Amino acid sequence: MNNRKYTTKSIPKAWKKKKSSFSKRMKLKQQQQQPKNLSPQGNKMKSLAPFKSKKPKYLNKPSTSWKLPTFVVLSCLITIILIIPTMIVIPFGDNNQAAEESNVEEVPEQGQEQEPETEQEPEAQLDSPFSVEVMRDTSDSIEDVPLEEYVSRVVASEMPGEFEVEALKAQALAARTYIVNHMLFQDENENFDVTDTTTHQVYKSEHELRSVLGSDFGWKMDKVNEAVAATQGEILTYEDAPITPAYFSTSNGFTENSEDYWDNELPYLRSVESPWDKDSPKYLHQEVFAISVVEDTLGINLASEDAVPIEVTRTESERVDELAIAGNSFSGKEVREQFELQSSDFTIEQKNDHFIFTTKGFGHGIGMSQYGANGMAEDGETYQDIVKHYYQDVEIDTVDDTAPTLVAR
Repeated sequence: MNNRKYTTKSIPKAWKKKKSSFSKRMKLKQQQQQPKNLSPQGNKMKSLAPFKSKKPKYLNKPSTSWKLPTFVVLSCLITIILIIPTMIVIPFGDNNQAAEESNVEEVPEQGQEQEPETEQEPEAQLDSPFSVEVMRDTSDSIEDVPLEEYVSRVVASEMPGEFEVEALKAQALAARTYIVNHMLFQDENENFDVTDTTTHQVYKSEHELRSVLGSDFGWKMDKVNEAVAATQGEILTYEDAPITPAYFSTSNGFTENSEDYWDNELPYLRSVESPWDKDSPKYLHQEVFAISVVEDTLGINLASEDAVPIEVTRTESERVDELAIAGNSFSGKEVREQFELQSSDFTIEQKNDHFIFTTKGFGHGIGMSQYGANGMAEDGETYQDIVKHYYQDVEIDTVDDTAPTLVAR
């Protein structure tokens, strides 16, 4: 190669001019290709060099030896993570769903599956010699109910289910005796036997009892059904005839002679002591009435500005026999029913232009006290002891022997 050096002076002017023109065109082309970016300060940024992909050298090298083992490892991991747990869960899925749908707790395979207690109805298995036609007050329809099922639902409607079983047994005898006596001697020209109200005995269907008792329905009905089954077919008799087995909630410490509240004297409905009732939540109660209300209710005139004269006579059981108020006389039963008092054992206190009625007990007071029966049961007395305390000189007999005409219906 020629080592001769050239200076700018030795280069022809034409070549310089051509070279300068070429350089300008290259710079212009380069400026058009690059974006006009601005810095935050508004100045033009330097042109960026074209991006070149720079891969790691090891990626540019062909390598196929790792692909197969990697695929196998990944396949195994997917199998372990997804497929095997699914195979474990599936066999148990149907059993869990069935348990949730039936609401029954699962038991081991060797155990015996048990039905929920609330769906057992032992009373349906009891032998009922006849059925009772009950007029339902709300639906105005007649429900035909086997005797023992009727008794069970009356007991559950009339007596608290938390009472002692012996008290519930006594109530079952009273309820069964009442319906037998009523069906034997009723003289009503009706196409039914009884109503479901306090006119006869309170009766509620299973659906109604479930609604009233709520979550307590199961265990309370179990106790009631136990009591009914233990006394199946038994009734109370006096001189071989079913009695009128009156009962009520709470006494004032004594029961009432039948003739002191009703018209008839019945030898087995005598006044007896019942001290257990003082523990009843219904033992004491108060009602307050304005003098004007008392005047309107009893149909009398009272001098509101003066103390109203009140005189009371009482029965053997300390209930009001006669009430004389400002020269007007009323029976204790009349006053109780007119003012809807809880008991006919009441006192009256005048305070300014109001009367305060304080009652003891709850109910008419004749026959068996329910809270008294429960108190006796808590003291260890049996249902036989209870009924023979509240119903004097009675015997426990059977429906078959006492009411064959009903059994033959």
